[in-house]
Amino acid sequence: MPDPEEPAEKAAEGAARTPVAETDAERRRRRAQFLRELNEAKALRERVQPRRARAARMRQAMRMRTFRW
Repeated sequence: MPDPEEPAEKAAEGAARTPVAETDAERRRRRAQFLRELNEAKALRERVQPRRARAARMRQAMRMRTFRW
């Protein structure tokens, strides 16, 4: 006699493989995590390469000074 739980397990495996539409909260949570890691990486890069980071800040400041609203 076949196990009654077997089809449910196969259905669950199939559901796990198909992409499920994520909720807005999950997307925002992943995005916030990504932005935290990005800021952490930028801070680390500034500490490791201070001269390059200073030059990048100067270029950004120049861009902002010459930007026209």
